[in-house]
Amino acid sequence: MVVIVDYKIGNLGSVLNMLKRLDVPAAISCDPAEIRQADKLILPGVGAFEKGMGNLNEMGLVPLLREAVLEGSKPLLGICLGMQLLTSRSEEGAVAGLGWIEGETIRFRVDHQSGLKIPHMGWNSVRPVRTDTLFRGLDKESAFYFAHSYHVVCAAKADILATCDHGYEFVCSVQKGNVFGIQFHPEKSHRFGLTLLKNFAELA
Repeated sequence: MVVIVDYKIGNLGSVLNMLKRLDVPAAISCDPAEIRQADKLILPGVGAFEKGMGNLNEMGLVPLLREAVLEGSKPLLGICLGMQLLTSRSEEGAVAGLGWIEGETIRFRVDHQSGLKIPHMGWNSVRPVRTDTLFRGLDKESAFYFAHSYHVVCAAKADILATCDHGYEFVCSVQKGNVFGIQFHPEKSHRFGLTLLKNFAELA
């Protein structure tokens, strides 16, 4: 069972629908018992870093997730804001992140004369560093759908799972042990997103 963590932020239904298309047993929940019983967890999210962490803290989910993921070794996939929350801090607010991926979340610094817009929205090619987990079976430049103004900067190169370009190269996927993150939206990325979620669901 994959549990999509409901912390009152993000488009949870679309992620659930994609998992149903894959015939993956899944549910949306913030119930401690269901989170503890889950085989895998997904932390989605759209919006502000401070609001996301505020909700996780107010709902008492941080120690529960720490128990499940760090102590219980359940695979967790952070999506968009969910990936950013894995870092230690963000320029978007003063609240500390989960700190499971050493690094920070910063706003895009693109040259205004480049004509590039912030937020970075739409389809873009992704370059996996490794293809043994989330990106198994995907082309080296598979395209995914993005919608974000901030991106993750990893302290350790070993935690970078994939990169992308928007004015410059930035990290769009991370992995540290059983903790995974993707900046893009697999639920909006058609067959590429389906393959990635299938890979996550099939992780040992």
